[in-house]
Amino acid sequence: MYALRPSFSVSSRLNPPSFLRIHPFLYYFFSSSSSSSHTQSSASNAIVVQYLIDTFQLSPARAASIMSCRRGLQSTEKPQSVYKYLSDLGFSDAHIRSAIRLAPQIAFSNIEKTLKPKIEFFQNLGLVGSDLSKFISRHSTLLTVSLEKKLMPSVEILKNILPKDNCNDDLLLVIRRWSDRLMRTPCKRLSININYLQSCGIVDSQLLMLLKRQSSLFGRSESRLKDIVSVVVEIGFSTNTRMFVHGLHAISSVSKVTLKKKVELICSFGITEKECMRMFTSAPVLIRTSIGKLKLGLEFFMNEAKVSKSDIVGSPACLMHAMQGRVLPRYRVLQIVKSKRLMKKHPKFILTLGMSDEDFLDRFVCRFPDNMKDLLVAYRGNSVSAK
Repeated sequence: MYALRPSFSVSSRLNPPSFLRIHPFLYYFFSSSSSSSHTQSSASNAIVVQYLIDTFQLSPARAASIMSCRRGLQSTEKPQSVYKYLSDLGFSDAHIRSAIRLAPQIAFSNIEKTLKPKIEFFQNLGLVGSDLSKFISRHSTLLTVSLEKKLMPSVEILKNILPKDNCNDDLLLVIRRWSDRLMRTPCKRLSININYLQSCGIVDSQLLMLLKRQSSLFGRSESRLKDIVSVVVEIGFSTNTRMFVHGLHAISSVSKVTLKKKVELICSFGITEKECMRMFTSAPVLIRTSIGKLKLGLEFFMNEAKVSKSDIVGSPACLMHAMQGRVLPRYRVLQIVKSKRLMKKHPKFILTLGMSDEDFLDRFVCRFPDNMKDLLVAYRGNSVSAK
């Protein structure tokens, strides 16, 4: 435990005490007053700052900033107690440092009244041992919110809508992914938004999917959430189909401005807005695909591969495949198959993109042993020698 050092006067600024020489910034930060009593207090306060630096590996500036609103604190007793408490729970030094960096205020929390009840709350949910230490190290900000007013009500709401299981696996997964928003979203808003989405037909596994993948949706204002749902319906997604939740996930992931740009881009290739909406409803992930990727795909399929507009509208998933990893290798192979007339009937190129690598190679490479070398070179892009 850090012992209090002898006090030092203002005149000693030019020759700071040895325990501050490593970080002179701290000395000047805490010795700005000409008051002797204030300087004594500042010296003790600086000891706490030094403890934060040494124990939790905070930067001098960060540690000083944390202590700037705790000028009267002159003892390392609280942060030492918190360190020991977490260590006794099995937290490694790395986990403790990570937790403190995310939420430094917990280093000064009352263990019995504040930390212990919240830790026990998470333990009762199934987080124990290394799972607990990993969770807290990454989501320690949850220890700074009210247990009775925030954590318990929010978790209870989630438990009521998630599938029941003894291990709370889904619940814990949602909490891990939603920890930051869990602190900011009022319980009433969370409940209202869940009820509204359920009224739209999004229940059970679909609701769980949204909680896992797009938790921010549940923190939106009720009016904003209804606006998003309206856009999803306008595009053509029906609340009576299972595709509605995928449309909601996609639309909530992009801004109105970005969505408009994507529609304009697709339409610039001769596709009507109505056809564009049909593409979105059959392949919602297309909405989340970057503008650059969409442009590259449309240019290749329509200008290079000469795929018809109707085929692209009918199979929009072709625009989401990796160009270098799947599209170009298969295109090169099929070009050779066609040029050498190895097949009497050639399949539509975009339909082959949905095949697994194994099936594609079996059907268009391995079945032609006399041409296998050339086909493999084309498939691999000349990067690997055929054997």
